[in-house]
Amino acid sequence: MLDTLLDGFASAEGGEGPVAIEVCTLGGDAEVGRRMVLEIGLARERLKGRRLVFIGKTTVYSAGVTIMSAFPRGDRFVTADGVFLIHCRQLQKTVELSGPMRGSLPLVEALCRQLKLGCEMEIDGFERLIAGSEITIDELLEKALHNWYLTAEDALERKLIAGIVDGG
Repeated sequence: MLDTLLDGFASAEGGEGPVAIEVCTLGGDAEVGRRMVLEIGLARERLKGRRLVFIGKTTVYSAGVTIMSAFPRGDRFVTADGVFLIHCRQLQKTVELSGPMRGSLPLVEALCRQLKLGCEMEIDGFERLIAGSEITIDELLEKALHNWYLTAEDALERKLIAGIVDGG
């Protein structure tokens, strides 16, 4: 998906008119999603004067929502059958502590730092996502804790997107 995005931006250089990025995804690697957000920002600088538009089609889950957050609300659209899934950053890790407590402390401290940094990145991404919408950060943090599914109509009503488009 990242390669396709980068190839598309490369072919868009020198052209005219808006650039549409269509996304249909069940999710994926959160860090790849964050990288795509970075690349969209860089492309916006390179393609000055051209509008970058997000078009979500059918399923925009998890990392797809992260990608959507790279676009201002006015440049976000979704097909009528579109569904979004917003959830908190995930971590699955087993930690086994054995031996001297002093020797285990750096491992526990590193894990705490990883968790804190992950939560900071989550809030930054969520704030970018809800900018200009009627969704508060507190509401999003609560609902995202247990997987928040929004239909296209819900997202439009809450001003998370600019409009609903024909899927054709």
